[in-house]
Amino acid sequence: MYLDKYRLDGKVALITGASRGIGRATALGFAETGADVVLASRRPPDLENVAAEVRQAGRRALPVAVHLGRMDEINGLVARANDEFGKIDILVNNASTSPAMSPAEQVDERLWDSIMNLNLKGLYFLSAAVAGIMKKHGGGTIINVASMDGFKPEPQIGVYAISKAGVMMATKVMALEWAQYNIRVNTIAPGNVHTRLGDSRFLALPEYEGEMIKRTPLRRIADPDEMVGAMLYLASDASSFTTGECLTVDGGISLY
Repeated sequence: MYLDKYRLDGKVALITGASRGIGRATALGFAETGADVVLASRRPPDLENVAAEVRQAGRRALPVAVHLGRMDEINGLVARANDEFGKIDILVNNASTSPAMSPAEQVDERLWDSIMNLNLKGLYFLSAAVAGIMKKHGGGTIINVASMDGFKPEPQIGVYAISKAGVMMATKVMALEWAQYNIRVNTIAPGNVHTRLGDSRFLALPEYEGEMIKRTPLRRIADPDEMVGAMLYLASDASSFTTGECLTVDGGISLY
């Protein structure tokens, strides 16, 4: 009975940043628990590979190449998803970027805009567009992916940290305003995860990975699959009385 609450049978999930990493793992986890999946990313070949994996799990998949920092493409993505499936029950705002490491005083406007447009602006307006569809179908759930950096900034990725702190506040705003429509909005805040974005810092600073492992009580870096349990909880009826919350999945690093 209780395990059934984690099932997503009959649900349609839209996942951004779905071509790899946490997005791919989430798509496959949702498919295995019964959801059809809209896969959004800027990388069509990778999206097609994930779509094939979703279909192997017996679920429908719609891959859509999209730049989520552009309003016209956001609206086109939502329209395609709705046209294909007739609804959107779950939105996972996973797409994110931190294209360069830079001391705070050297950040230029272009760097600021490229991070904020995807990490915060795109997330906000995509959520608003999807919420409009969810209202017509009795509700839904939105999961925003923030980061431990939204709580405790790290050197040279300050704009990324600011954007993720903004994601946490956006979550609270959406949760408060949309609860009346039975739309729940929550956040997960991963710690260090072996993704292309996460590992880019380790490549830039070879000593950094060892330092992060030392600071993490579980003494390792997470794999993307280890975020799926939190995603399933927040996407499913198992979390039916949870909204406006942030679930930290960081191996304990925030304890220090």
